[in-house]
Amino acid sequence: MKYPVQLGEGAAATAAASDGRTRDRVGQLLQRGPATAAELGAQLGLSPAAIRKHLDAMLADQLVETREVRRTGPRGRGRPAKAFVLTAAAREDLNPHHYDNIAAAALRWIAQHHGPEAVSAFAGAQIQALEDRCRTALLEAGTDPFARAEALADALTAEGYAASATTIASGGQLCQHHCPVAHVAAEFPQLCDAETEVISRLIGTHVQRLATIAHGDGVCTTHIPSRPAHTAANTVRTDT
Repeated sequence: MKYPVQLGEGAAATAAASDGRTRDRVGQLLQRGPATAAELGAQLGLSPAAIRKHLDAMLADQLVETREVRRTGPRGRGRPAKAFVLTAAAREDLNPHHYDNIAAAALRWIAQHHGPEAVSAFAGAQIQALEDRCRTALLEAGTDPFARAEALADALTAEGYAASATTIASGGQLCQHHCPVAHVAAEFPQLCDAETEVISRLIGTHVQRLATIAHGDGVCTTHIPSRPAHTAANTVRTDT
C-alpha cells in the first residue's frame, strides 16, 4: 500500500518561498500593464497550468483582478480573453508610499488656508525638478513629437514611472504604468493637471489625458494627436 508523500517543514518552506518569488515576478510584470495568462506564462517560462495556479492564488488574495481584452478585429470563437491587472492594494504593496498621508494633509491645509489656486501652484513647483531632468534627457530627441514621446518615456521610466510610448492610428500614446503620487492625486487632481502640462511642454504639442491611475484606471494614458500636415514642418521650441 502506498502512502502519500508528506513534505517536510524545510521542503514546504522552500516551495512557499519559490511560489512567493514567482508571484513577485508576476506583480512586477503587471506593473507594466495588463497581460493575459498566456503572455505572463511565456515571459516567465511557465506552463499554462502553473501560471494559472499562481494567478488563482493572487485572485483569491485580491492582488489581481481580470478585465476583458478589447479586440479591434473580428472576434474568434470561444470565450473572450481575460487580462490580469494589479489591484490598488497590490500596487501599494509593491510601491509603498509612507508619506502619502502627511502629503495629503499638507495639501488640505494649503487648500483650506490659501485656496485651490495655491494647490495648483504648489503642484507646478513640485514637478519643476522632474521637468528639468526630463528636458535634459530630451536634448537629442529632435522636434518630432513622437520621437520626443519615446525619449520622454525612457526618462520617466528612469524616474520610476514605468512609461512606454506607442504609435496609434490617431497619433501616439504615452503610458505610465506607475504613479508615485496616485493616492494623493486621487484627492488633488491638480497634481495630474500639472504633470499633463509638463508632458505637453516637453513633447512640444497639445496632449490629452485619457486615463489616470489616480482616477482608478490601470494606466495613466496621454494621447498625442497627429499634427496637421500644414504645421508638421513647424519648429518646436524646447529651450523654454
